[in-house]
Order: sequence, then C-alpha cells, then structure tokens
Amino acid sequence: MKDFRFDDETFEMLTVYAHMTNNKEYNEKRARIIGIPAKDVQVAPGANVRIPLDQIGENCFLGLYSYFNGNVTIGKDVLVGPHCSIVGGNHKFDAKTGSFSARTEKDYDNSIVIGDGTWISTGVTVTAGVKIGKCNLICAGAVVTKSTEDYSIMAGVPAKKVGCIDPESGEYVWFKK
Repeated sequence: MKDFRFDDETFEMLTVYAHMTNNKEYNEKRARIIGIPAKDVQVAPGANVRIPLDQIGENCFLGLYSYFNGNVTIGKDVLVGPHCSIVGGNHKFDAKTGSFSARTEKDYDNSIVIGDGTWISTGVTVTAGVKIGKCNLICAGAVVTKSTEDYSIMAGVPAKKVGCIDPESGEYVWFKK
C-alpha cells in the first residue's frame, strides 16, 4: 500500500471536505464525480457506492457513511439515511472447504430494488433479494429481510409491517399493538 504524505494545508482541506461538506452543492458534486448519470442525486460524505450507477433514480439522497454494493436498483425520489447497508449479494458456504465463498454467489435473485419515494432511515440494513415497494418508510435500525408492499411502514429486527401510509393524504396509519 502506498504511503500518502500530505502537507498540513492539503490535509486540512481534505479533512474539511470529507467531514464538513454535507450540503447540497458538495453532495451533488460528489455524485457527478462518481459518475451517477441521473439528475439531482446527492451523495453524502463517506457513502460507498459500488452498484451500477445507471440504476440510481433521479432526485435521490445517499446518506452519510452508507454502503451500497451488488445488484441494487434505487428508484427516483429515494432518501437513504446515514449508516445504512444495502448489499445485493451473498456468500455461499462450501462444506468441502469449511468456509464461505469470497465472492458473491448467484444461485438466486439476490438483487435489491428500492421503490420510488421510499425513505430508508438511519442504520437500516436491507438484505439480498429484497424488493421494497414504493413510498415505504423503513424505520431506524430495521433489518429488512423480506420484500414489502407499497406504502408500508416497516420497523424492527427483522422488520415487520407496523403501519402504512395513506396514499391520498400522506398520513401515517399505525397498527394497534
């Protein structure tokens, strides 16, 4: 690994850019530098985007330190909060070697689809093969292991449907406990 040495001024500039530039101007610039072709996409500092860039819809926000990898499609008008993990892939256990494969296995459809208008809040994990319906609210810390219907409110580990969004009024309808 190359040993990087920066003068104090360059180091300060990089530190400020990496940690203090979570604003529309710089987030949009980050998306352009990465090569995302859709309009009005913002990539917050620390977001790691390792998915097909043409599978990101317009007017999306990819949150601070979130991780996107594999075959993931993000619809338009999607918000992804900080520290989320959205990985369309898995590793397969090999009984002969007694270990998991180092590369993603393609034994089934492990792609992830995030529907238009969805908000994935802080610290959410979406596992391989999940299709999230349009206009979902995925609550903080949820682990989504199964596909969801349109206008669902999902919470918990594993995520369960705890409510829905009225598509006419936008009101949240919480289910009784």
